[in-house]
Amino acid sequence: MTRFQLPRSPERIVCLTEETTELLYLLGEEERIVGISAYTERPARAKAEKPVVSAFIGGSVKKIAALKPDVIIGFSDIQADLARELIKANLPVAIFNQRSLQEILEVMVMVGTLVDRRTEVLELVGGYIARLEAARQRSAAAKRRPRVYFEEWDEPRITAIQWVSELVELAGGQNIFGEKAAGKLAKERFVDDAAIIEANPELILASWCGKPVDKESIRARPGYAELEAIKHDRIIELDPAIILQPGPACLSAGLDALEAAIRPLAEDGPATTP
Repeated sequence: MTRFQLPRSPERIVCLTEETTELLYLLGEEERIVGISAYTERPARAKAEKPVVSAFIGGSVKKIAALKPDVIIGFSDIQADLARELIKANLPVAIFNQRSLQEILEVMVMVGTLVDRRTEVLELVGGYIARLEAARQRSAAAKRRPRVYFEEWDEPRITAIQWVSELVELAGGQNIFGEKAAGKLAKERFVDDAAIIEANPELILASWCGKPVDKESIRARPGYAELEAIKHDRIIELDPAIILQPGPACLSAGLDALEAAIRPLAEDGPATTP
């Protein structure tokens, strides 16, 4: 007869994206991690300590299965095909689809609770909330909100995902395509040059996941020469590792980088009109 016992928390975790890896390290639970994504940059030592078993879209089901994971944690509908293959291999998979800052905080608490670190993760998340609220207060006290165009990809043009848009606003900027940010699919956030030119951003922030930003190609786009951002040489590249992953990095280093880019303009005289 089978004897039942209290379930244990997962001891062998595969992280298909960086934010889960970073969170587990912050909670002191890195020993549970048995596999990570090739795109992992935070913490820097993770790649030296953990085997790489996936990219973002694809991964080695064979390698992952060999690690005998208790759970595989991923992010986004973009990983749906990989998740399907892992599930077909009878592996345990948890895919989160956080898009807003609030959802990021909620997923962090869920992951922390999963590894029996609920008290610690609540304290950590409380600290991030305090950072976000402090940024909100600073931006409320600024003279104005400069118009910001955030470019997540160049061909086709894709503008900011929801958490990035929210961070831009908290950092004191006005996202010129704020109405598109709620689009969960990338195609819902496509924009064209005519709309960008009409909005006349004062600052262009670019973070292209997987390749460096080509500022010269942005400057050379037809019609861009008259943009306030181009006239005043205001194109800033942001590291995707701190802004395009929905976890600790965007709430800390990402927010700091956005404030550093936006606040000088927010404190500098009246807004220009498009």
